[in-house]
Amino acid sequence: MKIGIIGAGQIGAILITQYTKAGHQVKMTNASGIGKLKKLEDETGAKAVSLTEVVNDIEVLVVSIPLIEIPKLSKSLGQSISANTVVIDTANYYPIRDGQIDEIENGMPESVWVSNHLQHHVVKAYNNILSGSLVQSGLPHGSYARLALPVSGDDPHAKALAMNLVNDSGFDALDIGSLQDSWRQQPGSPVYCTDLSLPQLKKAIPKAKKELLAERRELALQFILKQNPEHWMDWWKDCVLNNRMVFESY
Repeated sequence: MKIGIIGAGQIGAILITQYTKAGHQVKMTNASGIGKLKKLEDETGAKAVSLTEVVNDIEVLVVSIPLIEIPKLSKSLGQSISANTVVIDTANYYPIRDGQIDEIENGMPESVWVSNHLQHHVVKAYNNILSGSLVQSGLPHGSYARLALPVSGDDPHAKALAMNLVNDSGFDALDIGSLQDSWRQQPGSPVYCTDLSLPQLKKAIPKAKKELLAERRELALQFILKQNPEHWMDWWKDCVLNNRMVFESY
């Protein structure tokens, strides 16, 4: 599959590695200059290209950037994303980083907001897993106790492609409904960065309470703010356990 990835941070870089290992043809770009992607390019075989080039001749576009950057990206891309391209959104809303976004504060699901800005249907996936879990916890298809990730969107074909890629990353995928339903996988929900198996994920999704998301998101964030972001591999498992307690995922 031909894949373009915008953003090579913790999640984006891991997906680049996983997709190329699975045999996909990957192009990538970032905001800080493609020269900084040389090491990742050498390690994975993915091609570092400009923003204009990354959206050309691809089947899937993964957008893995902070939510606050989405409007700027939309202006830069204009109408250059093909209508046939499946767009996967991995972003999450954190007011401490993104500022207050009134539409989201008033109940609009985060990926609906992203879709509106990009003027393109999106599939929400990979937003609810820590980078440590993404790089360390993937298992081959059919493995016992394989972790599962929720996927939501309005186009069945697009969701199917996204779910195949989740499988290639080492995780089961669960279709949880439309993009309007994607709030169930947002920060503060029982499935947000809690590392659940497929049966556990199926049980946890209905437990999500929209009115509690913001409060629980901010409560869980306090744990992260106390950690050293440069040493995230030392504390990501503790973060999962903390989220399970805060989000009542047990």
